[in-house]
Amino acid sequence: MPSAPIPQPDIYRFQSYREFLSAWFAWMKFVYPRYSNRVFARRAGLSSPSLLLAVIEGKRNLTATTTQGFLKAMNLDFEAAEFFIALVQAEHSESQAQRSAAEERVRATVRFREAVRLGNESLQLLTRWYIAAIHEFGSCEGFQADPEWLASRMRPAITVEQAAEGLTVLRALGMLEERNGRTVAVPGSFVTPHEVASMAALSYHVTMLDRARDALLRIPAAERHFCALTVSITPAMLPELKREMDLFQERLLERCDSGKSPRKVVYQLNMNLFPLTTPSE
Repeated sequence: MPSAPIPQPDIYRFQSYREFLSAWFAWMKFVYPRYSNRVFARRAGLSSPSLLLAVIEGKRNLTATTTQGFLKAMNLDFEAAEFFIALVQAEHSESQAQRSAAEERVRATVRFREAVRLGNESLQLLTRWYIAAIHEFGSCEGFQADPEWLASRMRPAITVEQAAEGLTVLRALGMLEERNGRTVAVPGSFVTPHEVASMAALSYHVTMLDRARDALLRIPAAERHFCALTVSITPAMLPELKREMDLFQERLLERCDSGKSPRKVVYQLNMNLFPLTTPSE
């Protein structure tokens, strides 16, 4: 009777890079029975065929150089490779500050990936900015699922009909629930995947840019924060910059969702990166 297949290990389920390496190697051995430590070392550009086993068993640690070799052998995609590096840095960085920063990146990435992904139907809520805001408001202390109460507390104000629509949509999507006689936001985060290009997401971003402009003009400086950079780059840097922005978003989501104090107000954070010129060449 054939043995049950071993699923490809999901790196985001691991908190230890050694445990992931062990699971990954076992999976490779199952898929390719002739795969070995020696094959791994050759693909990693390493001279020692026993290094993989020694690292898995905790007898050797990965360095910056050997980490790059391991990534080459495993052929992980960019995001998975970044997560693997963070796992290594969380264990082996020289300073506590560096280890803490790496641990935060790991937590942020895991939280973002565990958040509920909004599918095509759910993405329609993004066409009305106030629906997402109402959902987040539902996690705040003192929230009331009353259209009149909601309409008067949104900035800018919305109509009672719009508030009622938002509550209806969120209940239909399972993003609001009744608990102890109150309507509250369902615990957890709801996110769109990075680089979502649907018309709903496009409408959401355009609308939030309008909200940002209004906030700049109408909301006191003490209640907002705007900053901007104008920089020259090589086009090859663009994927790296976009990934840095994604990681920053994940870290902020982790910081906000893990806060212990009662929530009081809903904020919008926008990050934008766009060209102001055509290439000089």
